[in-house]
Amino acid sequence: MTNLTPIDEAISTLLNSLPAIEEIESTPLMECLGRVLAEDFTAPLDVPPHTNSAMDGYALRSEDVKFLPATLNISQRIIAGSVGTRLESGEAARIFTGAPLPEGADCVAMQENCRVKGNKVEILKTANSGENLRLMGEDITKGSIMLESGVRLTPQDLGLVASVGRSTLGTRRRLKVALITTGNELIEPGKELLPGQIYNSNYYALAPLLRQMGCDIVKSGIVADSFEKTRNTLEQIAVKVDCVITTGGVSVGEEDHVKAAVEENGYLDLWKLAIKPGKPFASGKIMGKQFFGLPGNPVSAFVTFLLLVKPCLLSMLGSKKVRVRGFSIKTNFSSCSVSERQEYLRVKLQNEETGVPFIERCQNQSSGVGSSLAIADGLAVVPPHTEVSVGDHLEYISFSELLR
Repeated sequence: MTNLTPIDEAISTLLNSLPAIEEIESTPLMECLGRVLAEDFTAPLDVPPHTNSAMDGYALRSEDVKFLPATLNISQRIIAGSVGTRLESGEAARIFTGAPLPEGADCVAMQENCRVKGNKVEILKTANSGENLRLMGEDITKGSIMLESGVRLTPQDLGLVASVGRSTLGTRRRLKVALITTGNELIEPGKELLPGQIYNSNYYALAPLLRQMGCDIVKSGIVADSFEKTRNTLEQIAVKVDCVITTGGVSVGEEDHVKAAVEENGYLDLWKLAIKPGKPFASGKIMGKQFFGLPGNPVSAFVTFLLLVKPCLLSMLGSKKVRVRGFSIKTNFSSCSVSERQEYLRVKLQNEETGVPFIERCQNQSSGVGSSLAIADGLAVVPPHTEVSVGDHLEYISFSELLR
């Protein structure tokens, strides 16, 4: 097959030609989810900030309980959030989980191993030095790198940053992305569907993916299948954004005008990929801005966005992890239809009675069947010129990973 670019070659070409977002914003912690950290984040303090008790019990000196049973005077009561006084020999402090260990103590005896008699406590089991303690800096050491530049921030990361008292982080500024849908047949959901029309589903599938990544979306509405309207829309919107994404209009039909319109004010460095679905995918530059042209069929648009566009957008933001890798899993289907293109089949993840996982192919693999995306759990990768038999193993990439 001529003039079709393999997907790995296409991704390599794209990642080596992308503009980078250099601007850094100080972003409130609650707005950082999904954003890309722009600088290493070092710990401003130790966590825990003090050695504390890992459980409810009695803080004491281990040397006082070498011989059992040992009876100690209860000198104080220390709860989380308070600080006790120095513990002298022969004394124990009633202490609760998370409370700072008082000076002089070196361990905590579990309350289950203690018996209280008035203002005294009898220790029934030896407590060794360091036992049942959370040491200062055990979790995080002051000055250590907690998060590296280029990480895409997760809820776990934000909790970690909050644990050392920071309320903001330096992140790459948001990408401004134009999302343009093309086609005379398209109308917006909520309007009456007339003969020959279909609803604009691509925008409502792709826009949430962009928002999830922290992108600001510039919407242009639906662009009719006209060279002049397509060119004018692209010219007007490209100057306002970092990246232009279109759906539809990049194939070879008489009413496909996106490719020609882009080339009026830019160029394509990729067009037509050796993948299925998604062959008409295009990329390049328009008025100096990054351009991605997705196919119009809903499955093709969705799959090419996840496999190609999303990694590129993350790379533009400085993310160090941009591609999702799957894992090998057994198939429960066969296919004698061998393609010259690498196929991405929509599949469901199942389990045998023994608990061993396998994948089952969704019945309809047409690129126009959007319902298969809602049914499927992920994609199975079938290399070019490969026949699949029941029991074979294929790479499986879950939507839960692709959509993160």
